[in-house]
Amino acid sequence: MKRLITSIGLPIILIFLLAIAVLSAIRIGVVNIPTSEIFEILLKKLETPNAAILLDIRMPRVLLAGIIGAGLAAVGAVMQGIFKNPLVDSYTLGMSSGAALGAVISIVGGISGGVFGIAATGIFAFAGSILTLLFVSGLAYKSKRLSSNTLLLAGVAVSYFLASVISFLMMLNHNKIQHIVFWTMGSIATATWSKVAVAALTIVPGIFILLFYTRELNMMTMGEEAAQHLGVRTARVRKTMLIIGSIIVGGVVSTGGTIGFVGLIAPHIVRFLTGSDNRRVIPYASLLGAILVIVSDTIGRTIIQPAEIPVGVMTSIMGGPFFIYLLIKQKHK
Repeated sequence: MKRLITSIGLPIILIFLLAIAVLSAIRIGVVNIPTSEIFEILLKKLETPNAAILLDIRMPRVLLAGIIGAGLAAVGAVMQGIFKNPLVDSYTLGMSSGAALGAVISIVGGISGGVFGIAATGIFAFAGSILTLLFVSGLAYKSKRLSSNTLLLAGVAVSYFLASVISFLMMLNHNKIQHIVFWTMGSIATATWSKVAVAALTIVPGIFILLFYTRELNMMTMGEEAAQHLGVRTARVRKTMLIIGSIIVGGVVSTGGTIGFVGLIAPHIVRFLTGSDNRRVIPYASLLGAILVIVSDTIGRTIIQPAEIPVGVMTSIMGGPFFIYLLIKQKHK
């Protein structure tokens, strides 16, 4: 497998698979649209019922899924690089739980309105991600230095606490529990072009900023002292990456809800295939993350038509066994 990928080139394979995933996702649904008609609609701008389905429903949904998947995978790769632990992702530091709590508070409080096409629920989710990171970072500071181990422990503790708060709010608001559960499961069924724009503006630039720090991240994996001797300002780099990561997670949750395991699976698969050089891991994992979320969403909305399985449930179904595999592998090391 590795030899085949090396001979062809992993990025070429991933781009090819992404193209297939996108084409399949916009073709398949309650109404199947032939590939020839898709190209006619896109190139000749035909105005047909299928054109409305393609341009107003499926295209924004597929693009949003791809952007969200890329963002989650990039953040997961960075988190695993910072903490030198393949079991770490955005959930571990509580950012996803904080975003979910922000969304739940908005739902329970009946707060309406929005900005740039994003509802108040999404705005609260974005704020929840940022505030949670700031709180966890504050807990992890020791003598004006950010301790990685303490940050990890604080993130796990805060994540569990926020999850319990969400459960408590769900118990107190039975009339809104369906909306809350749908949000916390993660779904891109309500994707619009405005949500795609917001996701693109918050997630895509964040991925490129993370790519800018891949050299420093590689040095930090050798140990903080070694990285500092090589001129890396480890505290600043770590803080910057965590802030950018929280912005990406906020963008993800504000447009698609909480979607788990993508940030765990994609970077690990890429490391298995190419090694641990983050100059390759982060961009390749982003491509793989986009593929995973697009495929998961496509399966979720077609497997039990006309009903739909939220994309967060599908990624968890795939990611759960993989997480167990990682735990077993870590145990034998």
